[in-house]
Amino acid sequence: MGARSLVLIAALAVGLVSFCFTGHPEAAWPLAQIDDYLLNILILAGINVILAVSLNIVNGHTGQFSLGHAGFMAVGAYGSAALTQLNGKACLASLSFLGSAAPLGLFVLSLLVGGLLAALAGLAVGLPSLRLKGDYLAIVTLGFGEIIRVMIQNTESLGGARGLAGIPNHTTLGWTWLVSLISIYCVGSLVNSTYGRGFLAVRDDEIAAEAMGINTTRYKVTAFVVGAFFAGLAGGLYAHFIGYVTPEGFSFLKSVDVVVMVILGGMGSTAGVTVAAIGLTFLNEALREAEQYRMVAFALLLIILMITRPQGLLGGLGGLARWLPGKGGKS
Repeated sequence: MGARSLVLIAALAVGLVSFCFTGHPEAAWPLAQIDDYLLNILILAGINVILAVSLNIVNGHTGQFSLGHAGFMAVGAYGSAALTQLNGKACLASLSFLGSAAPLGLFVLSLLVGGLLAALAGLAVGLPSLRLKGDYLAIVTLGFGEIIRVMIQNTESLGGARGLAGIPNHTTLGWTWLVSLISIYCVGSLVNSTYGRGFLAVRDDEIAAEAMGINTTRYKVTAFVVGAFFAGLAGGLYAHFIGYVTPEGFSFLKSVDVVVMVILGGMGSTAGVTVAAIGLTFLNEALREAEQYRMVAFALLLIILMITRPQGLLGGLGGLARWLPGKGGKS
């Protein structure tokens, strides 16, 4: 049985458990035994995994450099929250045929809507900008990410600079890691498919790929849209976990955080960026007690790792990296 099949089975198992225990947390042993603080970190780690894996398809597998991932996360977060918080009653009425499962159905629908809106934003950004390369593309995506944030900040129906509060807390550990496993499976399957080899061709030598008849712009736009979709799902999960979102939560620094996860894990290594996303989430919390020295210690650790392993944690390695989708390094 292949690694991607194992990931899919694990995702289905997590989804089944999540569905069975929705609304009955006391029955969800051993989840009931987990400290709330640790539970929150595990949920944030799952959200970061989705963000890192989705950005990896653009920065790692396709060889581009995007700095606007937080903008797509913001679109997903606000789009999902607007459906459940601003239009929740009307949507629940339309889903009344689901009975007691209507709130769950609305949550899943809101995640999909947030993901689709983010994908549309990715298409709008990708079509005019992905003919650019290197530093120029990074600057353009950074600008688009800030445009999205400022537009949300000036939209009063979404709370403006005050943010959007009162979002239902539907996100659980099970649902977070269900989406995480699905994102790992989908990205890994896409990249390792016959079609997905076009992404790797663009990354390895774009000029040679064009000479072979590959439409490199189409592949780059596709990678951008797929990455934006999963970033939108992560944004929806984040909004329904925190219960309150503001434009400042999706600034340029958030995009940098995700880029760091991808670089530390290993560009193009799905296993690596997954490990890096989880590790950096826990490391950030472990250093929180250091207060004013926390960011200094965090930066020093990153510098040391980059000096000792510039290719990333699992970049270019066999072993574990071969057992997960993406197959590490130059998969």
